[in-house]
Amino acid sequence: MGATGGQWYPPEWPDRIRALARGELTPVPPRRAATVMLLRDGAEGAVEVFLLRRRASMAFAAGAYAYPGGSVDPRDGPDNEEEGGEGNADGAVVAAAVRETFEEAGVLLAGPPPGGLVADVTGADWEEDRAALAGGRLPFADFLNRRGLVVRTDLLGRWARWITPEFEARRYDTHFFVAALPAGQRTRNASTEADRTLWLRPGDAVAAYERGELLMMPPTITTLRELAPFPTVAEALAAARDRDVAPIMAQARVEGREVVLSWPGYEEFEKRVTAVDKRERTI
Repeated sequence: MGATGGQWYPPEWPDRIRALARGELTPVPPRRAATVMLLRDGAEGAVEVFLLRRRASMAFAAGAYAYPGGSVDPRDGPDNEEEGGEGNADGAVVAAAVRETFEEAGVLLAGPPPGGLVADVTGADWEEDRAALAGGRLPFADFLNRRGLVVRTDLLGRWARWITPEFEARRYDTHFFVAALPAGQRTRNASTEADRTLWLRPGDAVAAYERGELLMMPPTITTLRELAPFPTVAEALAAARDRDVAPIMAQARVEGREVVLSWPGYEEFEKRVTAVDKRERTI
């Protein structure tokens, strides 16, 4: 794991960027994914957001704080967007956002039509279904149909879209959503990939990141900073309607002996490493 302050970088990225520049590495297509910034109104007039800390044993972003989320399952819903395409979030991406939030946080953004919302998903039967979903034994559509539920798409607001850089071995085209914690439901650490959960005001999370106390990837810290000005969940959700969700992707290049990783428009994340190419003879 590599980090600058609270910023996470994969330790192998300089070598992989060099390989990409030499034409020895073919970028893998990004898998569509979704993540949800689950919000609640805090006691002191500020929004709070739910965060998970990825286990130290994880191959990607170990120890980093992130939101509940994951890849689209082909069984999540209608597939009307090409893999890695430039369109908006489709039904499968929205369904993945709802499914992953249930799997990892124990919160279900669904209810009986028209306009209903499940208030309690803590019983043993719910847990059995949640575990079956997480284990890939139960298609999400079957889960909804059997319980007479529909995804509450109106509870989700599209906030951002980030694509993993081309040199990464695991690549994701991730749609970021905001959603309010439903009344009566409670979050918990239901993820096998996380070892800690917490609710924090976005501004407090940003301050902890800047002190090097919380490790995060650029999309996480960026979206937290964007959420920090909103005093209520309602205002954050309203702001989502006007968000620009054009894809953001890092650029990687080699400048002489320097390897450079940068995000256009986000200069603070630029990382430069001066290193001898392993293919060259060192003295």
